[in-house]
Amino acid sequence: MRERVEIERTIAATPEAVYDAISDVTRMGEWSDECHSCEWHGGVERAVVGATFDGHNRNGDHEWTTQGRVVEAEPGRAFAFECSMFDVHFATWGYRIEPTDGGSHVTEWAEDLRPESALEFSRTMSGIDDRPGRNRETMGLTLDRLAAAVEA
Repeated sequence: MRERVEIERTIAATPEAVYDAISDVTRMGEWSDECHSCEWHGGVERAVVGATFDGHNRNGDHEWTTQGRVVEAEPGRAFAFECSMFDVHFATWGYRIEPTDGGSHVTEWAEDLRPESALEFSRTMSGIDDRPGRNRETMGLTLDRLAAAVEA
Protein backbone atom coordinates (compact mmCIF):
# COMPACT_ATOMS: atom_id res chain seq x y z
CA MET A 1 0.00 0.00 0.00
CA ARG A 2 1.30 3.46 -0.81
CA GLU A 3 -0.91 6.43 -0.04
CA ARG A 4 0.20 9.97 0.77
CA VAL A 5 -1.84 12.46 2.80
CA GLU A 6 -0.93 16.16 3.02
CA ILE A 7 -2.47 18.91 5.14
CA GLU A 8 -1.45 22.58 4.92
CA ARG A 9 -1.80 25.53 7.27
CA THR A 10 -0.43 29.03 7.61
CA ILE A 11 1.09 29.72 11.02
CA ALA A 12 1.95 33.19 12.36
CA ALA A 13 5.45 32.26 13.51
CA THR A 14 8.86 32.23 11.88
CA PRO A 15 9.97 29.14 9.97
CA GLU A 16 12.72 28.71 12.57
CA ALA A 17 10.21 28.70 15.45
CA VAL A 18 7.99 26.19 13.65
CA TYR A 19 10.95 23.94 12.86
CA ASP A 20 12.28 24.11 16.43
CA ALA A 21 8.89 22.95 17.74
CA ILE A 22 8.19 20.12 15.30
CA SER A 23 11.73 18.77 15.24
CA ASP A 24 11.73 18.44 19.04
CA VAL A 25 9.98 15.08 19.06
CA THR A 26 9.81 15.15 22.87
CA ARG A 27 7.07 17.79 22.42
CA MET A 28 4.97 15.79 19.93
CA GLY A 29 2.44 14.87 22.61
CA GLU A 30 1.54 18.57 22.94
CA TRP A 31 -0.09 18.64 19.50
CA SER A 32 -0.60 15.10 18.22
CA ASP A 33 -3.94 13.39 18.78
CA GLU A 34 -2.35 9.95 18.58
CA CYS A 35 1.33 10.18 19.56
CA HIS A 36 1.33 11.07 23.24
CA SER A 37 5.11 11.04 23.87
CA CYS A 38 8.52 10.46 22.28
CA GLU A 39 12.05 10.10 23.55
CA TRP A 40 15.36 10.19 21.73
CA HIS A 41 17.74 7.21 21.84
CA GLY A 42 21.41 7.32 22.83
CA GLY A 43 21.63 10.73 24.46
CA VAL A 44 20.50 12.64 21.36
CA GLU A 45 18.85 15.93 22.26
CA ARG A 46 17.89 17.36 18.88
CA ALA A 47 16.96 16.28 15.39
CA VAL A 48 19.87 15.24 13.18
CA VAL A 49 19.72 12.90 10.21
CA GLY A 50 20.12 9.36 11.49
CA ALA A 51 18.94 10.09 15.05
CA THR A 52 16.40 7.60 16.38
CA PHE A 53 13.56 7.80 18.87
CA ASP A 54 10.57 5.88 20.22
CA GLY A 55 7.08 7.23 19.63
CA HIS A 56 4.35 6.12 22.03
CA ASN A 57 0.89 6.14 20.49
CA ARG A 58 -2.64 5.51 21.58
CA ASN A 59 -6.14 5.33 20.19
CA GLY A 60 -8.68 4.69 22.92
CA ASP A 61 -7.66 1.44 24.64
CA HIS A 62 -5.09 0.62 21.94
CA GLU A 63 -1.44 1.53 22.68
CA TRP A 64 1.71 0.83 20.67
CA THR A 65 5.28 2.05 20.29
CA THR A 66 7.07 2.73 17.02
CA GLN A 67 10.68 3.50 16.24
CA GLY A 68 11.44 6.70 14.36
CA ARG A 69 14.56 7.60 12.39
CA VAL A 70 15.20 11.15 11.22
CA VAL A 71 15.75 11.25 7.45
CA GLU A 72 15.61 15.02 6.93
CA ALA A 73 16.52 17.82 9.35
CA GLU A 74 16.89 21.17 7.63
CA PRO A 75 16.32 23.98 10.16
CA GLY A 76 13.56 26.37 9.13
CA ARG A 77 12.68 24.29 6.07
CA ALA A 78 11.97 20.58 6.52
CA PHE A 79 11.81 17.74 9.03
CA ALA A 80 10.99 14.11 8.21
CA PHE A 81 11.26 10.71 9.85
CA GLU A 82 10.63 7.08 9.01
CA CYS A 83 8.46 4.97 11.32
CA SER A 84 9.16 1.29 11.83
CA MET A 85 7.91 -1.57 13.93
CA PHE A 86 9.47 -5.03 14.02
CA ASP A 87 12.01 -3.84 11.43
CA VAL A 88 9.25 -2.97 8.94
CA HIS A 89 9.37 0.63 7.63
CA PHE A 90 5.62 1.29 7.47
CA ALA A 91 5.36 5.07 7.13
CA THR A 92 7.27 8.26 6.57
CA TRP A 93 6.09 11.51 8.15
CA GLY A 94 7.33 14.98 7.39
CA TYR A 95 6.87 18.72 7.47
CA ARG A 96 7.76 21.32 4.83
CA ILE A 97 8.00 24.93 5.99
CA GLU A 98 7.94 27.91 3.64
CA PRO A 99 8.28 31.54 4.74
CA THR A 100 5.33 33.88 4.22
CA ASP A 101 4.88 37.60 4.87
CA GLY A 102 3.26 36.87 8.23
CA GLY A 103 5.09 33.71 9.26
CA SER A 104 5.13 30.23 7.73
CA HIS A 105 3.19 27.99 5.40
CA VAL A 106 3.45 24.48 6.87
CA THR A 107 2.64 21.22 5.09
CA GLU A 108 2.44 18.07 7.18
CA TRP A 109 2.55 14.88 5.14
CA ALA A 110 2.44 11.17 5.78
CA GLU A 111 3.13 8.33 3.42
CA ASP A 112 1.51 4.99 4.30
CA LEU A 113 3.98 2.26 3.31
CA ARG A 114 2.46 -0.69 5.13
CA PRO A 115 2.84 -3.92 3.17
CA GLU A 116 -0.38 -5.78 2.43
CA SER A 117 0.76 -8.53 4.81
CA ALA A 118 0.80 -6.07 7.75
CA LEU A 119 -2.59 -4.40 7.25
CA GLU A 120 -4.63 -6.69 9.50
CA PHE A 121 -2.02 -6.57 12.28
CA SER A 122 -1.96 -2.77 11.99
CA ARG A 123 -5.75 -2.53 12.25
CA THR A 124 -5.88 -4.84 15.26
CA MET A 125 -2.99 -3.13 17.08
CA SER A 126 -4.20 0.45 16.53
CA GLY A 127 -7.97 0.00 16.29
CA ILE A 128 -7.88 2.11 13.11
CA ASP A 129 -9.45 0.66 9.95
CA ASP A 130 -8.81 3.61 7.61
CA ARG A 131 -5.26 4.82 8.34
CA PRO A 132 -5.10 7.46 5.57
CA GLY A 133 -8.51 8.81 6.61
CA ARG A 134 -7.48 8.90 10.27
CA ASN A 135 -4.24 10.71 9.37
CA ARG A 136 -6.14 13.28 7.31
CA GLU A 137 -8.42 13.93 10.31
CA THR A 138 -5.75 14.13 13.01
CA MET A 139 -3.13 16.04 10.99
CA GLY A 140 -5.41 19.09 10.89
CA LEU A 141 -5.68 18.96 14.68
CA THR A 142 -1.90 18.59 14.97
CA LEU A 143 -1.25 21.70 12.88
CA ASP A 144 -3.89 23.68 14.82
CA ARG A 145 -2.27 22.76 18.14
CA LEU A 146 1.22 23.44 16.77
CA ALA A 147 0.04 26.88 15.62
CA ALA A 148 -1.45 27.63 19.04
CA ALA A 149 1.83 26.66 20.71
CA VAL A 150 4.20 28.66 18.49
CA GLU A 151 1.95 31.66 17.97
CA ALA A 152 1.53 32.20 21.71
